[in-house]
Amino acid sequence: MTEIEFAWTALGGDPALVPRVSVVERAGTLPARLPVSRLARACVGACALAAAELGARRAGLGRVPGAEVDDGAVAAAFHSERLLRVDGRAPVAFAPLSRFWRTADGWVRTHANYPHHRARLLRALDLPEDVPVAEAAARIAERSAPEVEDTVHRAGGLAVALRTPREWAEHGQAAEVAARPLVERERLDTSPARVPSPLDPAAARLLPAAGLRVLDLTRVLAGPVATRTLALLGADVLRLDPPRSPELPDQHADTGFGKRSATLDLTTGRDTLEELLAAADVVVTGYRPGTLDRFGLSPEALAERHPGLVVAQVSAWGAYGPWGGRRGFDSLVQAVTGIAVTEGSAERPGALPAQALDHGTGYLLAAAVLRALTERSYDGGGRLVRLALARTAHWLTDGMPPARAGGGAGYEGPDAWLVETGSRLGRLRHALPPVSFTGGPAGWARPPVPWGSDPARWE
Repeated sequence: MTEIEFAWTALGGDPALVPRVSVVERAGTLPARLPVSRLARACVGACALAAAELGARRAGLGRVPGAEVDDGAVAAAFHSERLLRVDGRAPVAFAPLSRFWRTADGWVRTHANYPHHRARLLRALDLPEDVPVAEAAARIAERSAPEVEDTVHRAGGLAVALRTPREWAEHGQAAEVAARPLVERERLDTSPARVPSPLDPAAARLLPAAGLRVLDLTRVLAGPVATRTLALLGADVLRLDPPRSPELPDQHADTGFGKRSATLDLTTGRDTLEELLAAADVVVTGYRPGTLDRFGLSPEALAERHPGLVVAQVSAWGAYGPWGGRRGFDSLVQAVTGIAVTEGSAERPGALPAQALDHGTGYLLAAAVLRALTERSYDGGGRLVRLALARTAHWLTDGMPPARAGGGAGYEGPDAWLVETGSRLGRLRHALPPVSFTGGPAGWARPPVPWGSDPARWE
């Protein structure tokens, strides 16, 4: 079974459609010891096929259009946050305190890009606000890696001890992750099919998600990649954030293509939230499992009040197991699951050539939403789809043959898949979308907008 077939089957797709995907292989994309390029190709290819399938369904076509996945386009897209330029300025990928640190017995990986995570990290380690990196390194080196992990976690911060593949395999969360499918899929209710406004065949083939409304309650990076993809396919995507927790500007610009951006305090804006939910087709959440439940946003509560919704959730560790309620990011999952050891050296841990867990999971999440919409069009009923970065990591490390030399033409860099677009944020250089199928869109209908600049209502 090829990787694309595995991903497509995990999404509940008909294996007979897999030959509709053609692949342009390019040697040298996403080089790594692990088969990262094959994972990336599979996630994007499955997403392109899901888009083509939904378009064929809505257009009343008897045959699903062909989909194409080009390794060059995929590699550029998986580096999108690094390739972005705003008026010629390169973004800052990681803050100074987001890095590997030596400890008394090994290494820890921290994440402190957001101000509140930085503050919690410093408070947990009893470090001053203006601490130099060298001083922080000296203080952390006095402690054990498990001690740093536990202390920072209790303070609400983000730090994990580096683990080997064997050490992770012996962890309770690893067993829970391995026991779950790559894509968790459930039916939430048996409501009649929600039928969006009809589309003529040409429009449906071009924009399979046109007329569908997606409420985007996600944060960097997998969730926003998924909703950016749904916006590419014509969905009206409204990104909703807490008014006092702005997204990192460059992250927002990179993942904001095709979307609108609004703020809403869910504690005081419940009526507005319910109005948005009543008219939505899809709700995508990317917060720590359980965080949004108190606002009536658990899948069960949504299905009870708004039957027929497609609910999509993504998290770092999964909504189960001893780490089910923990915060996490791609870099931390790489450190914990043994990826950083596999990709590193005897002197220092390494990393994948891109935040491939985030990007790959994002395209799989978009594909899961598209497939749920297709299934809903036949028999109605709301759907729940769930993915986790740690489960995608398990597929990469334990579900694929080792990396091998790529075939096809050589990869000469991302320039062929970069374009410039004007926006209210400035002149943007950015990666083109990698999701491609016959008759599909070549780019987004609108550039990103400033964070929180739109009203919290549907167009």
